Amino acid sequence: MGFYWVARTQGYASAARAFPYPITQPAVHQQVKKPETELRVHLFERVGKDRMALTPAGQYLFDFVRPTFEGLPAVLRAIASGSYGGQLCIQTSSLLLRTLMPSWVKRLSRKSPNVQVVLQEALNHDLGALQRGEADLLVDHYGKIPPDIASQQVATMRPFIVMPKDHRLADRKRISLSAFGDDTFVAYSPGLLSRDLQLEALERHGVRPARFHSASSADSILGFVESGLGYSVLPSVEPNGPRTRAAAVLPLNSPKVEFPVYALWRKDTPENPLLDAALETAPS
Repeated sequence: MGFYWVARTQGYASAARAFPYPITQPAVHQQVKKPETELRVHLFERVGKDRMALTPAGQYLFDFVRPTFEGLPAVLRAIASGSYGGQLCIQTSSLLLRTLMPSWVKRLSRKSPNVQVVLQEALNHDLGALQRGEADLLVDHYGKIPPDIASQQVATMRPFIVMPKDHRLADRKRISLSAFGDDTFVAYSPGLLSRDLQLEALERHGVRPARFHSASSADSILGFVESGLGYSVLPSVEPNGPRTRAAAVLPLNSPKVEFPVYALWRKDTPENPLLDAALETAPS
């Protein structure tokens, strides 16, 4: 820092007066002498009683450090106000990527224009992504939340029955899963929590499909259903259920089941204005 201020003010006494904190002229001289000794070159030459000029080596160094020092005050102001940009990584399911996240990210971008949001599809509920630093936020339905994880509810999912539009039950306004009999059920792939929730819904209705198709995402399941390959139960944060043009959608009202959707983050996360902004703009 001493080198920068001597170069900028062209003197040791003037540099000491210009420093952002109190410092003596000998201390400024020592800050210049140290790099000169390490580099074995002179960075300044005296051209007057109190005036110093840069040598060619000093000019080369000054041209390199000047943008950093001159931009530092703005950087410090941005840090103090929390207005700096950066990257925020959010992992969530394909269903929420399509329905919940677009409007949320839009609000976040208005609040923090410099934020770079990275949305990643998470095929399973891996809370370890937070501990490993692979994600800043996880957004989905979770069962038991560990004590080292903070949470904020951002939505509620409700189950909907989806079936081909030409299905024999498609024109009904109320329906029980038991009415589907031995029809093929399109489930999430084994190992996914969403599949466990589907099977729980079937069990509550006393239904055990004879045949299953499996897919890893809500979009893939809808593709199976729209092609006439079976029916399914899909959770949705949309009041009218999953958006589809080629399938019939009915709410599964009895028994009534709701699944809270949480935003999760590490309780020991270092101060992060971008994370704070994301939580402030989250759906309520």
